[in-house]
Amino acid sequence: MRRWWAGIDWSYGKQDFVILDNDGKVVTHLRVEETPEGVNQILGALRALNPTSHRFTRRQVPVAIEDGNRLLAVELRRHRQPVVLVPPAVTARHRGRHATAVSKSDRGDATLLADIVRQNPHRRVSSALPETSDEATAIAVLARAQATSTNSARAVMLRLRAHLGLYFPAAVEAWSGRDRGLRRPEARAVLALAPTPRQAAAVSKRQFLDALAAAGRTRLLDQEAARLRDLFAEPTLRQRPGTEQAMGERTRLHLAELAVACGHAEQLAELTDRRFSAHPHYPVYRSFPACGPLIAARLFAEIGDDPQRFPTDRGLRAYAGTAPITWSSGSSHAVTYRKVCNRTLKMAVHQWSFGSLTRSPGPPALYDARRLRGDGHAGALRHVGNRLLSGLHHCLSTGELFQEDIMFPPRSGAD
Repeated sequence: MRRWWAGIDWSYGKQDFVILDNDGKVVTHLRVEETPEGVNQILGALRALNPTSHRFTRRQVPVAIEDGNRLLAVELRRHRQPVVLVPPAVTARHRGRHATAVSKSDRGDATLLADIVRQNPHRRVSSALPETSDEATAIAVLARAQATSTNSARAVMLRLRAHLGLYFPAAVEAWSGRDRGLRRPEARAVLALAPTPRQAAAVSKRQFLDALAAAGRTRLLDQEAARLRDLFAEPTLRQRPGTEQAMGERTRLHLAELAVACGHAEQLAELTDRRFSAHPHYPVYRSFPACGPLIAARLFAEIGDDPQRFPTDRGLRAYAGTAPITWSSGSSHAVTYRKVCNRTLKMAVHQWSFGSLTRSPGPPALYDARRLRGDGHAGALRHVGNRLLSGLHHCLSTGELFQEDIMFPPRSGAD
């Protein structure tokens, strides 16, 4: 029986589309644009492969691509054309198999993508894109954008902290060790009021109190204002007046940039939670300990709502990078952590596992048991993450909510 495989190499101009036959020979090569006409050209080429057969349909030809989020891939899936995702790392490993001198071209990459799927029909070098709903994709877009904004705000904060360390170390010390550090609204308000050591030393306790109240702080206002006044009044090393003033102006620019980044992160967090709260999976995620609105949305963004994507919890744990990987060769045997995984999901699970240690009795019991067996902090957290992901997979499959006594029975600390 004749079969065909197709590959698309995406670019900002025209896309190279190649079809291979059973022997790996190129039977069709097109250069199409990312437009409706380009999609019609691809679908037409697939239909023309075997026009005399009544059993053949273009949906029997898988189309391999490296980025499943492109408009071309989305439109092909809308026409129910099978699209297979081949990670770029897999493409790079296979490129050296075809020639000793590794060369690269758009047509060659499209051919390589099709050939990878042709030669490995049953191996896990590629995977069909999950059938994620439109609502789940929308939530994923917002959740990832919120994470990006949070990372941007953190990067701006680090630049601000490094800059303050050059001339205003007391400002760095003022909120060191506190949640969110210089991203706190009160920290930004105080620095906007007094961006230099000389200005901060001249601010009265009442002015500090008013700035804290305007930033939204309601507890221990008097004590916090007194603490800041005493801290900034202490003698410290200073830059020359002109240099210090210029550095203060630069601090104002950093503060403006930080305010925008924090505002975007907060706005996206609200939009994400509002959108996700209407999804049927929302109560399941939120029933787990330490799975707040942001962690739940980030987990959902990477897992999706396709029930066939992860048939077993083992696949989900491997995808998240919490399941170990075994290397065996002769007398050598090693069990290590998994490096090839969805790193965004892995980070979300790590934060989730760490937060669960103080939100439920089961996770800390499992964590302590693993530490007693010699695991390090990260390894013990991976075991906690494994247990949480297994429970999440079960609850998503059955529609049940988290139950502490089932997921973490009394003897779970001994496993």
